[in-house]
Amino acid sequence: MTYELGQGTGPLKGVKVVEIAGIGPGPHACMILADLGADVIRIERPGGQALAGGATMLLNRGRPSVALNLKDPQAVATVLELVRTADVVIEGMRPGVTERLGLGPEDCQAVNPKIVYGRMTGWGQDGPLAQAAGHDMNYIAITGALQMMGQDKARPHFPSNLVGDFGGGSTYLVIGILAALLEAKVSGQGQVIDAAIVDGTAHLNAMTAAFLASGGYHEERASNLLDGGVPFYDIYETSDGKHMSVGSLEPQFFDALVTLLGVKDTCPGQGEPQRYDEMRQIFTDTFRSRTQAEWIEVFEGTDACVAGIIPFTEAVEHPHLTARGTFVERDGMVQPVPAPRFSRTEPSLSLPPSKAAGEHTREALAAWGITDIDELIDSGVAVQT
Repeated sequence: MTYELGQGTGPLKGVKVVEIAGIGPGPHACMILADLGADVIRIERPGGQALAGGATMLLNRGRPSVALNLKDPQAVATVLELVRTADVVIEGMRPGVTERLGLGPEDCQAVNPKIVYGRMTGWGQDGPLAQAAGHDMNYIAITGALQMMGQDKARPHFPSNLVGDFGGGSTYLVIGILAALLEAKVSGQGQVIDAAIVDGTAHLNAMTAAFLASGGYHEERASNLLDGGVPFYDIYETSDGKHMSVGSLEPQFFDALVTLLGVKDTCPGQGEPQRYDEMRQIFTDTFRSRTQAEWIEVFEGTDACVAGIIPFTEAVEHPHLTARGTFVERDGMVQPVPAPRFSRTEPSLSLPPSKAAGEHTREALAAWGITDIDELIDSGVAVQT
């Protein structure tokens, strides 16, 4: 394999990132940066990490994998050499771990004062829970977000790990990195980013704070405008056991909904909350009278704000997403293309996920200017798989 820097086509071409590999939101953030053109070098432990690797782990696409034993001082010195010419470091370990390894913010800033050091955790770098283990649902649980998820009054329903890990986590880490890179161009100094999933999720949930401040919000599932509390913003089953999403909030969209459903003459008005139970039953019965495909044919492309709820395997073939090229088949997998879109510096996919930790050790370290690679590999400090 021949690996070279500066091959990215997106707007971050030329930005250099050292990733100290973790799981979940850290790799997702690095995938975004690599998708957008940055040169990201992924530092993994020899043998890899559970839930974090393999040829189908798309979160690892776009960057080479280097295996280093970070318990060895030579490996730490090698990472610091990478940091010397980098713009960003990203790590997702518990607070204090990289400091004990000799790769903490102060260690990295000593060799590169301009370095932007991104720290990705669930609880944050401080606070009573900072050293506790946790996962996505735990983080969104304490922010007030999970309590209101779902339309089941008996219990909340968690949305996989989209809201915490990737919504409140990696997305905010990337926002922080980009902001800090812009500021560093002015100040000439880097800084440390404490990206905590609890903070990002709370920020994502700002609308709930606004609703509570207005006095018209109820902290009970399926009791509000956007959580199924009204029949014109809800999910309905079709005759074949599939479902339709209905989001007809504005009056003109509600009018399109009841017209296309064929119930305009019998349905209660949108401004009659005392008859919402009657309206919901009409919608339920009507949607159950046809298949999902039939209703999609009726509604798709109209202003009723109604769409079929389809699985991923069907989403990749949806006409709208196909027209936009939202998904592509590459490296034997269907995967999303980089997002968002850019008018001049269009991002493109590059390396597939590494098959094993250390697949690109020799080539990647050489491209980054490391010269004692044979010694590192021969001594077991670095591993080439």
